[in-house]
Amino acid sequence: MTRTYTLAAGVLASLAFASAPASAGQGTSNARAARGATVQLHRTSLGAILVNSNGFTLYRFTRDPRNRNTCAKISECLANWPALRTSGKQTAGSGVKASLLSSIPLAGGGRQVTYAGHPLYIYGAQSERAETGYVGANQFGGTWDAVSSTGGLVK
Repeated sequence: MTRTYTLAAGVLASLAFASAPASAGQGTSNARAARGATVQLHRTSLGAILVNSNGFTLYRFTRDPRNRNTCAKISECLANWPALRTSGKQTAGSGVKASLLSSIPLAGGGRQVTYAGHPLYIYGAQSERAETGYVGANQFGGTWDAVSSTGGLVK
């Protein structure tokens, strides 16, 4: 009987770990989010693009109007493209214009970082820093493009 409970506890622990947010490895930790998200600039084969504090590419969703997250209203969208969250003042790294950084409220609570009025996202399956293989992905009725230092799309 003891083995059954031990096995069940192990399975439950595995499930809890597996269901952790996809952005846990790439996004900001809770401590870092409390201090505010950092947005940096990184050179790639596509040109200079915005990345988060861990160096992961940041994206714009072409369906989003200025200062509004529409991904949150689409089933499974945020599971694949988590919002870049912050609970403090955002920080601009070298080459990033602090005046273009802001944040918007998210429906379930918390805040999402915006750049030039456009909500920023991370691709959940991203495994390499400054990866550009997902730039131009067409999912959830729109395109996911990288972001330049001026807030423009990088395709």
